[in-house]
Amino acid sequence: MRLVFIHGPAASGKLTVARELAALTGLPLFHNHLIVDALLAVFPFESDVFVQLREAMWLAVFRAAATEKRSLIFTFHPEASVAPDFPQHVAALVEAAGGRVDFVGLRCASEVVESRIEAESRQASGKLSSLTLLRDLEAKGAFTYPLIAAAIEIDTGVVAPADAAIRIRDGLALR
Repeated sequence: MRLVFIHGPAASGKLTVARELAALTGLPLFHNHLIVDALLAVFPFESDVFVQLREAMWLAVFRAAATEKRSLIFTFHPEASVAPDFPQHVAALVEAAGGRVDFVGLRCASEVVESRIEAESRQASGKLSSLTLLRDLEAKGAFTYPLIAAAIEIDTGVVAPADAAIRIRDGLALR
């Protein structure tokens, strides 16, 4: 079982790259907003129950996938409401079931993030899509998170999504 754990800031292209990678590899895509959106229908973001359930649900899916030997792609935006040891917990859980986690970091210059943040596609999917809110959250430390080591790092400000997906597929020997 392989878990391709794609992480990066808002508007770095995680979902876009993950979709390209899923198309190239046939791996299912379990993006973080599947759980986030389900929980937002009932609980406010960052409420205690939201935070607890979000992590529990993510981990339950990883545990089941690892047990069933089902590889997948996951997208993750590191932010302060997620336990700082979440990536290590995921890796330990998957490895205990005989699987492997491949961390892939996406990054891009803040100017690139700012140029993408208000895109219609982000608004339509309920993602953070306000430059003012992004800046406010950044100033409040909402995106403070420990560095996640990655096997592959890609600057999506200069690498197109399809090319990024090819680099990930080839770099991780996914077929």
